Amino acid sequence: MGSPLLLLAALALDALAGEPEPVWRRIRHPVRAMGDLIGWADERFNQGSRRRAKGAACALLGCALMAVAGAVVAVVPDMGLLEILVAAAVLCQKSLVEHVRAVADGLRYGLPEGRAAVGRIVGRDVRQLDADAVGRAAVESAAESFSDGVVAPAFWYLLLGLPGLLAYKFVNTADSMVGYRNERHGEFGWAAARLDDAMSYVPARLAALLIAAAAGCWRAVLAAKADAPKHRSLNAGWPEGALAAVLGVALAGPRTYGGVETDFAFVNPSGRLAVAPADIDRAIAALWRSWFAGCAVLAVLAIAWA
Repeated sequence: MGSPLLLLAALALDALAGEPEPVWRRIRHPVRAMGDLIGWADERFNQGSRRRAKGAACALLGCALMAVAGAVVAVVPDMGLLEILVAAAVLCQKSLVEHVRAVADGLRYGLPEGRAAVGRIVGRDVRQLDADAVGRAAVESAAESFSDGVVAPAFWYLLLGLPGLLAYKFVNTADSMVGYRNERHGEFGWAAARLDDAMSYVPARLAALLIAAAAGCWRAVLAAKADAPKHRSLNAGWPEGALAAVLGVALAGPRTYGGVETDFAFVNPSGRLAVAPADIDRAIAALWRSWFAGCAVLAVLAIAWA
């Protein structure tokens, strides 16, 4: 089990420093290193027969490697300093806020700038999105990133320490790179996608609870519970549904991937389809309140732990 106090320190460091470019220009970011490993495995093993078995072996071996790396860092006799630094590098509250705020700023300048900014954080085709659709995409990305980039890593750190955090982040990164239902990755990325679903299951629901609690909007939990099963993702509908209810907007819905339009359902379908830059600002504020609520829970755990 990880230390709530060390996790609080890592969360605070991430919130203050984010991803400082001078540091990551000199050393490889842990998540980028994971991506390098996943990309190499994709090129090397995603060919020929038995691709699903190969992908499963790569996903499990990658998890094991990250867990071992986390265990090695955790036993360094430095009073947890290196552990805090590694955990902070993997958490992404400040960076997700910065990327989402860039969409609001871009939309205030013009639609092309808004599309360009949101295209950096979503996988869908953004070329035909109107301003409201750009805003919805930004808010959806914010909600899902809060779950995958903050709550889930914190959850697995608390449960299994730094090995759990790094193993989760490897799985989540693999899912984002190869977990697609397409011709190239449908088989090889199957295990990564299923592992990510399993490891994100509880954190996604905790993220929805934090969003609702921090906003004092308990109906958001009921809204998320009602709408999440309609979502294309097993887990993303929970934080998206909760944030949509808090903001009073509709999220998800139809979108285009690779030129193919998909008719996905909306979450909080009674909400507004119009999502302006001010709504993105409100989403950012809601996620910061949720972050503080999570830190308050950790502070209580740290006191109890002591």
